[in-house]
Amino acid sequence: MTGMGKLLMFLGAIIFIAGFLIQFLKLGKLPGDIVIQKGNSTFYFPIVTSIVVSIVLSLIFYFIGRFR
Repeated sequence: MTGMGKLLMFLGAIIFIAGFLIQFLKLGKLPGDIVIQKGNSTFYFPIVTSIVVSIVLSLIFYFIGRFR
């Protein structure tokens, strides 16, 4: 079961890095993210943030797969 331990450590590292990026780099407030405010309601759709996160995760998983 050492594979499960490594997987959990890897997932924990990914969550830690994502939390760090969101907290300190203001990743959720990029130009291009859609925010609509009307009255007391707000609609927020982080399209650019989603694209950036997708590219970063794709690169991480590409390099992990390449060096296995």
